Amino acid sequence: MRRRDFIAGFGGAALYRVAANAQPSRATVRIGALTVAAVQSPLERAVIEGLRDYGYIEGQNLTLDYRYSANSEARLARFAAELVTSKPDVVFASGSEATTAIRRLTTTIPIVMTSTNPVGLGFVASLARPGGNITGLSIFGPEVSAKRLELLRELLPRTTHVAAFWNPVDPGARFSLQETESAAGILNIKLQAQAVRTIDDFAAAMQAAEQQKADAVILLPAPLMSRNAAQISALAAPRRLPTLFYSDEAIKAGGLMSYGPSLVGVYRRAGYFIDRILKGASPAELPVEQPSKFELSINLKTAKAIGVDVPPTLLARADNVIE
Repeated sequence: MRRRDFIAGFGGAALYRVAANAQPSRATVRIGALTVAAVQSPLERAVIEGLRDYGYIEGQNLTLDYRYSANSEARLARFAAELVTSKPDVVFASGSEATTAIRRLTTTIPIVMTSTNPVGLGFVASLARPGGNITGLSIFGPEVSAKRLELLRELLPRTTHVAAFWNPVDPGARFSLQETESAAGILNIKLQAQAVRTIDDFAAAMQAAEQQKADAVILLPAPLMSRNAAQISALAAPRRLPTLFYSDEAIKAGGLMSYGPSLVGVYRRAGYFIDRILKGASPAELPVEQPSKFELSINLKTAKAIGVDVPPTLLARADNVIE
């Protein structure tokens, strides 16, 4: 049940000239895309819908080369090389891992990325003026980590010990871990960091969280977490461990609670950036955008199954509730 629509505020961009064949009205455009996933998810479909919003239709005036690579850095690097060699008009890089792989290989092909910390990772010089061949969407800020733990404490007032699953392979994950550790210190919560690098690591990490008597598990932003939310939730349920995600897509898959931007909305917005670049905008001058609204989502079905009573005051503030 959606209570409030996602609203995002975004800025403009300066223009520069590109080759005539980059104009969608005059020829087919070629978009390369790279993501850390095994199959197409709602996020990838959102990018395709975002392109359709601006008149780009696959098979008509759009050739889309989507490459999926899960749990293999070598394969991700090989796919990145193949995309760059094919010389697309624009590359869409989904997440920090994919962006890192692509940017190592080109400084000329425009890249539209999603990332948790594009400035900290060196993808762009600043959000306002990226300064290179990369622009796109920055998904999270430091304040979100603190807010997420505050909401968890509101849901479970006696929370003192939280297991944090993070993926060291994802370049942006260390920033999320640092921010969460800082927030946990302020809230007097003991944070137990559990590294998970592949889907096979979740079972052991969940077992460790249970053995160390964690009150809840928080999943730090990384494609590995959101794309495997169903398996994570299934591992947590018999242990009666509440899970806190950063995407409402994970709540639909059985997670207990999430706080963050609508990732589907963010990914759909990538179509705007691709369109602007194809029509002449320079990535160097096209400001990186951040979400202006964050959504609280709660799965009451999961809460009931694991014996968690959601406070009415928290439920009343939820944007999305699964009953």
